[in-house]
Amino acid sequence: MNIDYTVGEVELSYKPKFKNLHKIVSSEDAYKYLLPTYKEGTICYKEYFKVLFLNQANQVLGYTLISEGGITETSVDVRVILQAALLTNSVALVLAHNHPSGNPRPSRQDMEITKQVKEAARLMRITVIDHLILTDTGYYSFSDEGQL
Repeated sequence: MNIDYTVGEVELSYKPKFKNLHKIVSSEDAYKYLLPTYKEGTICYKEYFKVLFLNQANQVLGYTLISEGGITETSVDVRVILQAALLTNSVALVLAHNHPSGNPRPSRQDMEITKQVKEAARLMRITVIDHLILTDTGYYSFSDEGQL
């Protein structure tokens, strides 16, 4: 009996761009950085969940789209967030998603995913410094509201 125990090779890569790093020192900084990442008209169309990756000095290493959903929800996998955070050598994260309804208040699901990501990231010594809910007229900050 000849059993093959080999597994496929995993290749991971991250090419940092260390030019003109934006520093995030407030929820407003994060909002101003994230808002232009939404194509015009899409913030009111459907939900997008994004993450900002930060270094030790709270400078933005980059951001990624984690999931794209429907009008009232999007599915978020904590493992995908942590995978990207580890690949970018991030020490802090800003979670963000939009509410097409224009209501920036967090839902029960928003609170739950924030808690899940925060707990999982903590095990990797990565800090979730905020979770923003963006609308076309403003934002809600979990950090500013004492929800982190």
